[in-house]
This record gives sequence, structure tokens and C-alpha cells, in this order.
Amino acid sequence: MTETRMLPTFHARSAEDVLEALSAGRAGLTKDEAAGRLAESGPNRLPEPPKRSPLLRFLSHFHNVLIYVLIVSAAVTAALQHWVDTGVILAVVIVNAAIGYVQEGRAEKSMDAIRGMLAPRSAVLRDGRRISVDAADLVPGDVVLVEAGDRVPADLRVIEARGLKIEEAILTGESVPVDKGTAPAAEDAALGDRTSMLFSGTLVAAGAGRGVVTVTGPDTQIGRISGMLSRVETLTTPLVAQMDGFARWLTLFILIVAGALLTYGYFVGHLPFSDLFMAVVGLSVAAIPEGLPAVLTITLAVGVQAMARRNAIVRRLPAIETLGSVSVICSDKTGTLTRNEMMAATLAAAEHVYSVGGNGYSPEGAVRWREADVHPDDHRVLMEFARAAGLCNDAMLHAHEAGWRVEGDPMEGALVALAGKITREGAEPFRQWTRADAIPFDAARRYMAVLHHDDVGRACIHVKGAPEAVLALCENQRATHSKVEPLDTDYWHRMVESLAAEGQRVLAVATRSVSPDKTSLDTADIEGWLSLIGLIGLIDPPRAEAVTAVAECHAAGIRVKMITGDHAATARAIAGMIGLKNHDRVLTGADLDEMDDIALADAAVETDIFARTSPAHKLRLVTALQARGLTVAMTGDGVNDAPALKRADAGIAMGLKGSEAAKEAAEFVLADDNFASIAAAVREGRTVYDNIKKVISWTLPTNAGEALTIIVALFAGMALPITAVQILWVNLITAITLGLALAFEPSEPGTMRRPPRPRDEALLTGGLVWHIVLVSTLFLAAVFGMYFYAMDRGYPVSLSQTIAMNTLVVLEIFHLFFIRNIHGTSLNWTAVRGTRIVWACVLVVAAAQFAITYMPLLQPIFGTEAVQIFDGLLIMGVGAIFFALIETEKQMRLAFRRSELSGQIET
Repeated sequence: MTETRMLPTFHARSAEDVLEALSAGRAGLTKDEAAGRLAESGPNRLPEPPKRSPLLRFLSHFHNVLIYVLIVSAAVTAALQHWVDTGVILAVVIVNAAIGYVQEGRAEKSMDAIRGMLAPRSAVLRDGRRISVDAADLVPGDVVLVEAGDRVPADLRVIEARGLKIEEAILTGESVPVDKGTAPAAEDAALGDRTSMLFSGTLVAAGAGRGVVTVTGPDTQIGRISGMLSRVETLTTPLVAQMDGFARWLTLFILIVAGALLTYGYFVGHLPFSDLFMAVVGLSVAAIPEGLPAVLTITLAVGVQAMARRNAIVRRLPAIETLGSVSVICSDKTGTLTRNEMMAATLAAAEHVYSVGGNGYSPEGAVRWREADVHPDDHRVLMEFARAAGLCNDAMLHAHEAGWRVEGDPMEGALVALAGKITREGAEPFRQWTRADAIPFDAARRYMAVLHHDDVGRACIHVKGAPEAVLALCENQRATHSKVEPLDTDYWHRMVESLAAEGQRVLAVATRSVSPDKTSLDTADIEGWLSLIGLIGLIDPPRAEAVTAVAECHAAGIRVKMITGDHAATARAIAGMIGLKNHDRVLTGADLDEMDDIALADAAVETDIFARTSPAHKLRLVTALQARGLTVAMTGDGVNDAPALKRADAGIAMGLKGSEAAKEAAEFVLADDNFASIAAAVREGRTVYDNIKKVISWTLPTNAGEALTIIVALFAGMALPITAVQILWVNLITAITLGLALAFEPSEPGTMRRPPRPRDEALLTGGLVWHIVLVSTLFLAAVFGMYFYAMDRGYPVSLSQTIAMNTLVVLEIFHLFFIRNIHGTSLNWTAVRGTRIVWACVLVVAAAQFAITYMPLLQPIFGTEAVQIFDGLLIMGVGAIFFALIETEKQMRLAFRRSELSGQIET
């Protein structure tokens, strides 16, 4: 293996020489050989990008305007010899940084784990069989199979190519795809001219081929270019950046207000500077929501993990915000709305129509005609069907504990199973036939053709594809049996319609015998010279969970549209099964081509089923729907789907059958290709957005209430009802518990029964501003009310301030339970029961408050005194009254909104 690493000119050597140098063969390595080479060469991955040291990560949390203000404040209080105040301020600074450090570390670990779930896989030959392996397990000598849409997993020397084109812009800057072949290139050829090599990280734009791995990991061309592929997912979003900017401007505003108060209090109110300065410090801490951006990021990170548990992997954090406002989901049919376990159900020949039994991909089952089992010896056309199905095929079947699994395209897996059922030779029929050449399936041609030779000298071409495409190739129809028969196109079109109306996907298969010395295949060999064997009808039943998910989306005001390449009748039948609206109306790709953009926008809104579409039609449909102000989620799996996925508001790639190009373009990847996972992800997206609104709606009013308390006291020239140290304490203990608890809130009961929010809805709405004003005013009245009550009873100032501080904390707890249900009532058992995290946070806050109120060791530090039981109950009563007032206001607001909506519906 050391010799192979020293060979820099694989591109200039023949494929056979390269295979020999790598001690490999065209059938690939054995499992044991691959394991040994992996231990020697190491995993096929690039080195991790350098990360910041733990110390630098910790120090970065001191880079904050508020922290600078607090550090300066600590220095001033130390100069004034207020050592207790200095200690508390420094404790707030350090604890805030420590919490941010821990939470950032957890969020990064979560993102690393989710990135691991997106690890690419590659199709390789091991022990002569095609299997799928993690790209990190590739070793020099592995034979890799690539096709359009794949990302090349390592540097490969091409040993077989069929129309292979590669996008190498990431390496060479060349935007036009490069043709690749097996012929050696010049030894001194530049990187872009090495047409016999495929380089790691590039994309397969068209065609298919095979290549032998020459080098892996850091030894690849891309590995030698430091940092070109190091993409680090940053834990930030436009929303977080917006709130960060808001916090900065608010900080500046508060500092200006604080400076004005300091000047007013000192020169007009003639207050002692040290007391006045601590009051201004308390105001700054109370008013500035320093932890808000961090809590929002944590909320998003929690949402990412929740979506991952629902098989929806988030590639870009900003997409979570978008997902909550999705109003249209455009979905593929096969494998997303259906089970992707296709099975041949019907064989339609010129003389008879046969039904096929069996279960899934198992190559066992009976072929029946007129309710009786038939044998290929009695019905010779069945063996023709079997040969076409088994040979015109790139898939393989593997038996495992849970049944049969397909390696390759699901439809082709069903055809392999069909060939096994007819021949009764299991999962590998026609082993005596050898493939000489092939024309891979292409979206433009819509058929696949293969040339095979058997062990007795026969040579045949077999073709499978869309009925329209294959019928067009059978103009000079010649029978596959005894006599020549003209092609009855009307009969075959009626049969296609009949099968498709039953929800079956219809393929046509044809054949042609050729000379045994023919070894190459091109389109001229098949156009007009094929003999039609018949039609194969395949069924792919809808997923039961997809039916439920579609209904859930409809209840949530989300329109579901099915976009498929299948026949219109097939699409209509499946749409009816899964419950799509307007499932009688179907538009085809040809219909879309005839429409201008305005007509298409109208049709796209009204129609839910689009059949016989190409990836280019998807892009037009996304643009048309967005032109009507809709927020569009689009699914895709092919390399040609990338533009539509990028254009969509939420691009969703298929994790199982999706190409690497589609995954790169998408914001989400479905680990199970299941539509139900999309609906679950929308629910989680709405929940994340709700939780962000809850965090903001809890933080801003409480901060405003704390700040107003200090401002009113200073302007009134009276003692502060809550000292600066106590304000520091309240902010510290509640922000890291109560505020953070909202990040983990579950979905509210009516989450998927609300219409989507407008795509341009701002977070700081008029309703939120009103809530800030209402709550901060009630906070001010309650805190001052309890302070005046205590002073009126002759309590010492320190005890009065303790009562006011505990009132503030109780109000924040009650406000938390109110905010947990912003879309419904908080007066039911479910709301009161809360969650474990909420009650854990409440108990932590209560225990901390009891400690500083009653522990003699802490009382001098925070300036507190023990509160009597009666006063404690009174504080709880004030909290309950506050809760009743804001809950009543919410119910009045919700009732008004419901009546307004019902009035609009009646109109």
C-alpha cells in the first residue's frame, strides 16, 4: 500500500495498470481486504477544522457590551470599597459566562452529532456484490459506482464510463461539466484535463460509471488544498442576529437613560454618588436582556434535536424559522407519500393480462391468469418479461432479518423480484448472461437499454422505460414469438390508462436480438427496431402515516401538492387514496409548458396534482406559488431538483434516495424519506417559533418592569424598593432558569390547527408591545404596592425591600405559567401541571429565594430579612391576582379574534 501512495500519475496509466498497481480487480475488494486496508490507510475523511481552545471559548463570553458595563461597575464599587456589591457583580459576570460556555458546548455537540447523521454513503463492489457503505470506510482499491447527482467520495480512476460528466468547479473553477472516460490522459496534464480521474468532492452532473479508489482522505486533491471543504455550521440565524442587534441598541438606549439618571440624581436630587451609582448599575442590569440571543440560539438548537428525533435533519438553522410559516408543501410521490416498496402487480401482453402475487421485494410469488397459476413453459411471453426485468436492471436484492432489501432503485428491485418469481431462481436470475454495454436511464430519453450475451452465443438488447418512449421505439414492430404482428397502439394506450387508473406505475419492456459479435450499444441500435414484450404495472401503496399527516396539514391550513413524474391516472389514483384536495384535477408537464407565468400562478394555487413533470417544472411551480405570497416547502432527490430546492423557502432532500447534490441544496434532509416526517417537522418548526416568541414575550416585559421600578424611584427621589444587588441577583437566578425553561416547551395542543403565520410577520408585533406595556405596568404597581404596604406597617427598609424583591420573583414565576400557553387558556390541569423542566426551574428559584431570605449567612450579602408567613401568603396572593388579570385580558383578546375570524368566514 505504501507503493500506491507514491504514484502521482494514475491519470496517465491504463485502467488495468492502475488496478494491478492497487492490487484490485473490477469485482472490487473482499470484505477482509477492505478491513485490512482501512486499518492501514485510515478513514476517508478530511481532518477536522481547528477549534477554539476551551479557554478562548470561555473568554469569548465576556465580549459583550453589558459585561463591559458590569466590569467597569465592579471596578468603581471596589474603589468605593463596596466589597459585597463588587463580589455580587463579579459573580454575575462569571456565572453568565459559565452558563453561556456550557450551553454553547452542548449546542455544538448537538450540531456535530447531526452533521454525523448526514455522512454520505457510496455504492461499492465488495466480494463482487454491490453494497452501500459509509464514504469514510472507502479504501484504495475499492470499486465505486457513481451516477448523476452523486458526490464523488474519493479520488477515483475511471474504469467504466457511460455519458459521464463531472462538475469540477470546486477544484478547477471550471463551471462547465467535464466529460470523463477510461482513456489515459497525458502525464503532465493539468488537473482540469485529467479526464480519466474523478476527484473527491466534485459532483456527477450526468451519466454513470465506475472508478477504482486511488487515494482517500487528506491524500486526495481536495484534501491537499487546506480548508477548502471545512464548512463550520455557525449557531446563528437572522432572527438571533436581529435580536442581538435589538439588544445592542437597547443597551445603548439604557446607558443613555442611566447617564441621564446619574446626572439628574447627583446634581438635582443631591443623592450620594455611591448609592446612586449602584442604582444605575441595577437599572442597566434590569433593562438589558443580555441573555436573550443566547437563549434564542439554545431554543433553536433544542428544536434541531427535536426535529432529528422526528427524522428531519436540519442543515441550516435559519430554516427552522421558515418552517413554522410554511403554507404549501410540494411533495414527491414515490417513497415520500408512498411506501417505496414497489411490487409488480400486473403483466399486460398482447394476448393476456397476468396478475402477480407476492409480498414486497421477496422474489417469491405466483403469476396467475384467470385465477389460476401459470408456468413460463406454457406462456412463453412470461420468460421474455423475466429476461427484460432481470437484465435491464442495476439493482440487487439482499436478504436480511427483516425481509428483503433493495440495493439501488426500488422500482428496479421490484423487477428483479419479478424475474425471480417467474424463473424461480431467487434474487439472482440469469447469472449466465453478461452485460456488454448499456445506455443509462436519462430524464430526457425516459428509457434504459442494455446489451447482453449469454453462455451459448446469443446476444440481446432489452429496453425498459415510460410506455410512450418505448412504444415510439417499436415503430417497425416484430414479434418476440412466431409471427410478425403490427403494433396496436390504441390497445396499448388503453391498457396504460387502465393500469394507471388503478394506481399502478406502468413500464413498457421491449427486446431485440442482435449479432453475437456486437459489443457496443447506441441509440441507433434501438430506435424503431424493437419488439414490444408488453407492459408491467407496479404498485407502491400509500404510507398509512402519510394519509394521517396529509389530514393534519390540511387542518393546519397547509395545502399539500403532489408533483410526480408518473402518469396522470396513476397520480390521480394515489392522490385519492391519501386524501389530497381536488384530486380529480391533474395538470401534466405538457399543460404547464403551454401556460405563461400568470396563468401558471393561478393554476398552481388551485391544482394539487401535477403529473409527468420534470425538475424544471418544479422550479416554475415554486416560483409561481411564491408569486402568490405563499411560503413553499419543496421535496426533491435528484441532481436536477437542486434549483427548485434552493428556490423554495424550505428545501427538503430525501436522505435515503436523495443525491448529494439535492442534500447540498436543501435546508432539511429527511432521514426516512417519509411525508409524515415533513408534517412532524412543520409541527416542530411552529413549536420552535412559538417558544422563541415565548422567550421574548417573557424576557422583555420582566426586564421592562424591573427597569421601571428603579427609574420611578429615582425620579421620585425615594429609596429603591429593590436594591441594585437584589436586582442583579433576580436577573441572575431567573434568567438562567425561568427564561431557559421556555426553550424546552412542548407543542401546544392547537399547534397544527392554526393557519400558517404570514411569512413577513415581525416578532415585535403591536400585540407584544401592548403586552410589554401591560405587564411592566402591573409589575410596577405590585412591587411598589408591596413596598409601601411594608413601610406602612413600620417594617425596616431592608425587610420592605426583601418583600418587594420576592414579589418581583413571584410575579415572574406566574408570568412564566401565563406565557407557556400564549395561544390558549392557562386555566386547566395540563397548563398547571407544566413540565418537569418548568417545575425544576421553579423549585430552583424558590429554593434560592428561601436561601437568601432566611439564611443568616446570606442575609448581610443581599441586604435581606426573614419574611413572615402572612406576608409570604400575601405575596403569593398578589401573584395570583396578577395572573388573573393578564389571563382575563388574554381570553378577551382571543375571544375578539375568534369572533373576527368567524365574521370573515361568514362574509
